[in-house]
Amino acid sequence: MEQDYIKPTEAQLKARRKRSVAIALALAAFVVIVYVGSLVKLGPSLFDRAM
Repeated sequence: MEQDYIKPTEAQLKARRKRSVAIALALAAFVVIVYVGSLVKLGPSLFDRAM
C-alpha cells in the first residue's frame, strides 16, 4: 500500500512558518497578560504574606 504525500511548495512552507511564529507570539502574550493580571488582582499583599 503506497501513499503519495503532497510536498508543500517553498511559499507554503514560509506561510506555515509565519503562522507558527504568530501563534507562538500570541500564546506568549496571553501568558504574560494572565500573569500580570494575576499580580494586579492579588496586589502587593502577595509579597507580604508569611511563608
